[in-house]
Amino acid sequence: MTYDVEKSLGFLLAKAYQHIWALSREELDSHDITPPQFVLLAFLWKQDGLTQVELSEKSQVDRTTVGGLIDRLEKIGLVERHPHPQDRRAYQIRLTERGKQLEAVLTEATDRVRARYTAGLSNQEVSELIRMLEILRGERKVYEKPLY
Repeated sequence: MTYDVEKSLGFLLAKAYQHIWALSREELDSHDITPPQFVLLAFLWKQDGLTQVELSEKSQVDRTTVGGLIDRLEKIGLVERHPHPQDRRAYQIRLTERGKQLEAVLTEATDRVRARYTAGLSNQEVSELIRMLEILRGERKVYEKPLY
């Protein structure tokens, strides 16, 4: 029996990721935003004023990389660093007005990505896919039925 790499979970997940990355890049390029920058903005839209460490934990991206992403978002005027009121070593990352205003536009762009990416799936299948990915990511616990 020959191993079919094209049916392997790792290969399929990697190719699925590459596909959604390309679609996201295409939609976000006109706003000079990359997919990882969008992720940080999305966390800040949920809770403005997070620190670099908090953004790193939430996005599951190392702090150095997050620092570079924040630098670029700051350079294009979407976020600002403000001294943290309780921690002299930390900065709160705050959205600028422009960063806040982009929420609707960028959210619509990522909604278009999701629609294109999942065009062959029903709403129920999309929900099931998200549920399974959350389990694989370790976000949800899997409870097996008791044996008795």
